[in-house]
Amino acid sequence: MLNRLEAIIRDRQANPKDGSYTNTLFEKGVNKIAQKVGEEATEVIVAALGQGRDEQIEELSDLFYHTLVLMAQLGITLDDVQAELERRHQ
Repeated sequence: MLNRLEAIIRDRQANPKDGSYTNTLFEKGVNKIAQKVGEEATEVIVAALGQGRDEQIEELSDLFYHTLVLMAQLGITLDDVQAELERRHQ
């Protein structure tokens, strides 16, 4: 699913759609996208420390999505991250 979501995000980046939240983020730029990643990371911590499993999964999903948007903005792919993780475990 992460690869599919990455493809959807990159398609929005290449082919903007009116009303798309993803496109709103791209329009606001890297500073706003990075801020959203930080906000979502904080929400993951709050959920981990005091909320139930469903909320934790929801917040982690939001963090993954916003991280993928940031990666697209920076020109980084899941393959790039996978290659780095593989390099670390050789």
